[in-house]
Amino acid sequence: MKDYANMSPAEVRALIRAGEITTPTAGMSLGYAQANLVILPKDLAYDFLLFAQRNPKPCPILEVSDVGSRYLKKIAPGADIARDIPRYRIYEDGVMTGEYTDVSEFWRDDFVSFLIGCSFSFESELLNAGVPVRHIEEGCNVPMYITNIPCEPAGVFSGNTVVSMRPIPYAQVTTAVTATAAMPRVHGAPIHIGDPDYIGINDISKPDFGDPVTIKPGETPVFWCCGVTPQAVLMASKPKFAITHAPGHMLITDVLNVDLKNQ
Repeated sequence: MKDYANMSPAEVRALIRAGEITTPTAGMSLGYAQANLVILPKDLAYDFLLFAQRNPKPCPILEVSDVGSRYLKKIAPGADIARDIPRYRIYEDGVMTGEYTDVSEFWRDDFVSFLIGCSFSFESELLNAGVPVRHIEEGCNVPMYITNIPCEPAGVFSGNTVVSMRPIPYAQVTTAVTATAAMPRVHGAPIHIGDPDYIGINDISKPDFGDPVTIKPGETPVFWCCGVTPQAVLMASKPKFAITHAPGHMLITDVLNVDLKNQ
């Protein structure tokens, strides 16, 4: 098995573009930031940019593309946004109509791509601090849940916040909060700690996205805002057409996690 954790972002993106990686990207290119994706027609781009600006915890913008361009300039120069993510989703009128490993055939000259900070980026900080990351340990995707926490609406976009969950030993919760609070551009500190019912999660064993993970005795669920929030918002707001990443299948950028600290 190839050691994706120690490969450079460019090497991993090349394997993704070649179709050799189609799995979630947690733990790949350790030390480098990962990004969520939303692609929308230009006529909806301002509304979404305003939505992200009003909701910086779940939607911290790392880069916005030029209109019609598939190539990034800042966080992963030369990356092809239509081919360098392992798995994409297409939404039509708020309904997911398909998953693809390449969306080149759907590309339009009026598309604008939004790259949004991802909590996978702070996981190396948790690991360096000795905090376990259960979905990496178990080789699965992080569990994600639609909450009862409303986002602030903007234009045509509205909906509730999505969170990712990691079980943390009681004695290490403060360490986890401190490590992630230093990285607001990838969601920052947790939004909730403890009782999932309080934020509208009725069954923590059944995530809305991703996979369930083991919560061991002596651990508490800790919830961070998640860049899958735009997908819940797309389902609620029902724009005619949008492309996103599949949850957990991220763009691996050339930006070091340490360079996102306290920005």
